[in-house]
Amino acid sequence: MVNTIDILKQYWGHDAFRPLQGDIINSVLEGKDTLALLPTGGGKSICFQLPSLAKEGLCLVISPLIALMRDQVEGLKKKGIPALSIHSGMSFFEVKRTLENAVHGNFKFLYVSPERLETNLFLEFLPGININLIAVDEAHCVSQWGYDFRPPYLRIAVLRDHLPGIPMLALTASATREVQDDICDKLAFSKNHKRFQKSFERPNLSYSVFTPSSKQNKLIEVFKNVQGSGIVYCKSRKRTKEIVDLLILNKINADFYHAGLTNIERIKKQESWIKNETRIIACTNAFGMGIDKSNVRTVVHYDVPDALESYYQEAGRAGRDDKKAYAVLLFHQSELNDLEKQCVVRYPSFEEVKNVYKALVNYLQLPSGSGEGIYFDFDINDFIKKFKLNIYTVNYSLKILEQEEFITYNEQVFLPATVVFCCDKRHLEDFQKTHADLEQVIKGLLRSYEGIFDYPSSIHENHLAGFIKKELNDLKSDLKKLEQFGVIEYHPQKDKPQIQFLKNRVNVADFTINQNNLSKRKIAFEKRVKAMISYVNTKACRSKTIGNYFNDISIKPCGICDNCINEKTIVVSKAEFENIVMIIEKITAKAPILSELLLKSLASFKKEKVWKVLNYLQAENKISITEDGLVAKWKGL
Repeated sequence: MVNTIDILKQYWGHDAFRPLQGDIINSVLEGKDTLALLPTGGGKSICFQLPSLAKEGLCLVISPLIALMRDQVEGLKKKGIPALSIHSGMSFFEVKRTLENAVHGNFKFLYVSPERLETNLFLEFLPGININLIAVDEAHCVSQWGYDFRPPYLRIAVLRDHLPGIPMLALTASATREVQDDICDKLAFSKNHKRFQKSFERPNLSYSVFTPSSKQNKLIEVFKNVQGSGIVYCKSRKRTKEIVDLLILNKINADFYHAGLTNIERIKKQESWIKNETRIIACTNAFGMGIDKSNVRTVVHYDVPDALESYYQEAGRAGRDDKKAYAVLLFHQSELNDLEKQCVVRYPSFEEVKNVYKALVNYLQLPSGSGEGIYFDFDINDFIKKFKLNIYTVNYSLKILEQEEFITYNEQVFLPATVVFCCDKRHLEDFQKTHADLEQVIKGLLRSYEGIFDYPSSIHENHLAGFIKKELNDLKSDLKKLEQFGVIEYHPQKDKPQIQFLKNRVNVADFTINQNNLSKRKIAFEKRVKAMISYVNTKACRSKTIGNYFNDISIKPCGICDNCINEKTIVVSKAEFENIVMIIEKITAKAPILSELLLKSLASFKKEKVWKVLNYLQAENKISITEDGLVAKWKGL
């Protein structure tokens, strides 16, 4: 019998599991399909890494982001655990060599993006890989009704045909009951699968929502009062820079981060923050996923998020060390009105999506019937300007085109340069004799990159320039010359946003999308927006409100959020209490009612006093308040 605690101690240095980790690991070791809901920082990766180490074979990990893969692979290697990854930007030869290592090498983990699962090369090697577990990270991405649907995740179920009997572990930090059911369905879980859901309660995290006259002043106040590392989430790149300028002006060390930065800039800024050289990072939601930093004291949302799922994940990056931490949301009433309007903006009409597709293929000069698999540099601002399009219509139409699997659009991309020789070795020898000025580059390529005659190989231009002692710009110039002479095929490094076509261009007259699914996704979005607005407006315990949304009814009032603290200062007399209860009982006995309508019926009492009574009745299980703010049927004293 495997002693999982011994493995835990050997590789992670812990003597005991966190809550539910042991149960999840045992379920996996028993060969059961398992769904695990663990909050951000709850130790999800151990749940698949440890059982794989306890068994013969390799764990296939499906992950959506290259940065996430890279961080986890590096983390495993530091522990002395051999791991591999396959992601976009790798050449055919590099992917082939990685898969050969997975078959013949002593590796324990292979990280892949879901797009790779149906490629001929991957399927060719799959039968030879001794896979002991399939781990699906960020599993909510498989659900159309979730907040981050990614169509390639729907392909994961094809692995069932190729790997019968291999258990699957799906992991996510946040999913409603509807999304949980959809995950299990879309991943073809067995009937005897297990589900584990850790409480969404974060006892050390104080949630607060403020409507300040000046967000800027409130932000400064927060970081002056609470020391330590922090994150400020914003909805626009421009705002991240504005906030950093504001913080620096007030002598608060800060930097900004967003998808528009180069790969090198992003890595540098992230590392500086992780090492505490930068105190505050102002960022878009491109930042944070998979980052291992436990001592974040404060997370501020400068703009209202679109969904409680994303808010809970992002806010949950504070206080992973279990010490006191703060999650602050700043808003103005106009933002809630704008959020409601997003339901229309985010789902453009079929004609609008069709027009964006038409403009896109014209912009990229893509002939009809071609384009499948090709990457294109894409400057969205130039595109919008050239075709006089609305930025929101374009952004959300591109999202729909992704969901309908016409394209992938990646703002955060780093594709290394690739080179393959186009001539045979005899021709190359003759060429070198007549072009001595390029001989150094040719020899450098041949010595540095195995298989470069057979397959396009990713080359690191900086490393190659250093190896042959040339300036980087001179090296790039020489590579272009070699391509002009027909010696090599050279694709320079890409560090710009990329669009990849997943299928050949269709004639605009034949363009179609699944409007029924689109309509359902719109309804799901409207529901999430409604829940987010309800969270912002509620006077109930913030922690309990979040728990209710995720069907975690075990959470008790936290006592440390802004609403719980305010409630302690409110005094309700016995007569007031009895009158309020009587009216609530009378109204809710007929039918459920929205909290704002109930408050209007109790307008003769102060709103804060009514909420104190409502919170008491909910805590005593006399009434229930849904995530939409619906006060449900009276249950009796």
